[in-house]
Amino acid sequence: QVQLVESGGGLVQPGGSLRLSCAASGIIFSINTMGWYRQAPGKERELVAGITSFGSTNYADFVKGRFTISRDNAKSTVYLQMNSLKSEDTAVYFCNSYRAGLQYWGQGTQVTVSS
Repeated sequence: QVQLVESGGGLVQPGGSLRLSCAASGIIFSINTMGWYRQAPGKERELVAGITSFGSTNYADFVKGRFTISRDNAKSTVYLQMNSLKSEDTAVYFCNSYRAGLQYWGQGTQVTVSS
């Protein structure tokens, strides 16, 4: 059974930082592309950042220079370091794994940026 379990969300003030983690099980983590998506109320889910099995990364324009995605294959975990957070970053953040047409989602973790 595949499980992606996110953690690290919470309430943070504008300009603050959070680090999200996603622990995977039931997949061969090292060969999967991993990604972080987010969904704000009333909006569609959107890609935030992705990292391939080779370590290549891509970012949405709205997080470039502020967020960093990384992975630890030994721990089957992908991370999202979020700095300089803005109120518009408020959303539920979801972890995603993808390989050969199969993808899985975590249940999400809430990030709220507010003073």
